[in-house]
Amino acid sequence: MRRSIFNSDHDVFRKSLRDFIAKEVTPHYDDWEKAGHPPRDFYRKLGDLGIFGMEVPEEYGGAGESSFIWSMVLSEELTRSAVSFGGSTTHTGLCLGYLLRYATEDQKQRWLPAFATGETMYAIAMTEPGTGSDLAGIRTSATLSADGSHYILNGAKTFITGGVLADRVLVVCRTSPAPSDNRRLGLSILSVDTTSEGYQVGRKLDKIGMHASDTAELSFSDVRVPVGDLLGEEGQAFSYLGDNLIRERLGIGVESAATAAAAIQFAIDYTTARTVFGSPVSAFQNTKFVLAECAAEQTAAQTLVDKAVELFDIGELTAADAAEVKLFTTEVAARVVDKCLQLHGGYGYMREYPIARLYTDTRVSRIYGGTNEVQKTVIAKALFDQTGQ
Repeated sequence: MRRSIFNSDHDVFRKSLRDFIAKEVTPHYDDWEKAGHPPRDFYRKLGDLGIFGMEVPEEYGGAGESSFIWSMVLSEELTRSAVSFGGSTTHTGLCLGYLLRYATEDQKQRWLPAFATGETMYAIAMTEPGTGSDLAGIRTSATLSADGSHYILNGAKTFITGGVLADRVLVVCRTSPAPSDNRRLGLSILSVDTTSEGYQVGRKLDKIGMHASDTAELSFSDVRVPVGDLLGEEGQAFSYLGDNLIRERLGIGVESAATAAAAIQFAIDYTTARTVFGSPVSAFQNTKFVLAECAAEQTAAQTLVDKAVELFDIGELTAADAAEVKLFTTEVAARVVDKCLQLHGGYGYMREYPIARLYTDTRVSRIYGGTNEVQKTVIAKALFDQTGQ
């Protein structure tokens, strides 16, 4: 089905990305997976290419683009080659939104120029051992010093994407006890310098997929954080997290639809070249029917995503909309990738084939950004709110 969301500028950007990935990423990707992340200087290359500054306002050294479509093109090109830019997706896809919406003018001047160049890489630390999707249960604490000049941060985080190489981490912590009638109050976000005394990167976690993206445990032991590094208002972090989850879940949906499209193309390429019983695998009716099913599902997912991106760009994508996008597209991606791997036969189980990487990498999409069970809760709540029940 023809897509109408892109213009000629997007096409030029796509071509430059495709060339960059072919030259700077694909030849080195096996080494990145073994190391668990790209080399640190690769992020400066992304800064030079303008990837990190795309949505940063011009006065802070960026391009000032506001449309999500640019991020969409990036996701599609990475997935097309079954690679990633490591943990840097969190840098732009998650952290930038918080900085743009909640940072003071002074903070933007201090942080955004180095953000855009890749000199300072960001991660965000929400999840804690034992809390999972229950963000209101966060126990990492920050206590204001007696003279009011800094916070003392203590606690631990886990599953932190980009946590190994990050220079600053947006840490969600409790700065005051939650009242008994509202557990969501009392949470704040601190921008923590990772060179601070008492800040420690623990284990680099060994995942079943996404091997080129560093994921770490973090701990804080009496870490001093200047009050000037409080992001937004004290005690209001939970509402900030909810607002930014819309973008995060949309991003997961974009990547999932692109993953399904890439899997189909990998399967077409393989079944066309592979011969069984004297005929290409693509000549068998089962192959054609399976790919037809996959194509229909991917088209539905892509149509949903394209509409959601248009709504997001005009500020009309709701939390329930984003939950629907994430739920539907991640389930479609899982089914499509599984079917396309099956068409590869035994070779689909070999990591030298990109379909195997898609298979393991896409599994987490139904978990992060809020599990798909959480998405169902969000959607159901919106349905009953509409009916007044």
